Amino acid sequence: MSKLWMPKGFSAGMAKEWLDKRRVSIRPWASFVDQRKFSKPRNFGEMCQRVVKNVEVYNSNYTFIFMGLILYCIISSPMLLIALAVFAGAFYIIHLKSLEKKLVIMGKELTVPHQMSLAGAVSLPVFWLAGAGAAVFWVLGATLFVIGSHAAFRELETSDLDELLMEPV
Repeated sequence: MSKLWMPKGFSAGMAKEWLDKRRVSIRPWASFVDQRKFSKPRNFGEMCQRVVKNVEVYNSNYTFIFMGLILYCIISSPMLLIALAVFAGAFYIIHLKSLEKKLVIMGKELTVPHQMSLAGAVSLPVFWLAGAGAAVFWVLGATLFVIGSHAAFRELETSDLDELLMEPV
């Protein structure tokens, strides 16, 4: 399992390192959801400043919210869960078969990336039947709504305000 095929330039170590960086830079959740820190922005300019700064400050929190929404969507849809399991199983079987011997179709050897592409193409109807397209758009919409609302209505810290003051031209 540790020798599982990964795209070029990507490794399990890189993914773990990225996740560890996110985990270290996460802001406290109590501060993140503190209701006393939310208010309506005075104007569109202030809202834009809040969004820019809050996305920068709470980037890791927003990443975990996005991953949580993806997980919720997968768990709450049994068909999507089955489709993902079949998809992952197909990739794993292809990986195991490619270690034993090369796959030859009509006298032509298929490389592992071609085999993976074929498995992906065959899986598309299963994902379509499972409603994966709707799930993707639901996750994107819910993420934009939750993150956008938080970023727009969460007040900036006083130290953040000093950075964002612009000099008149």
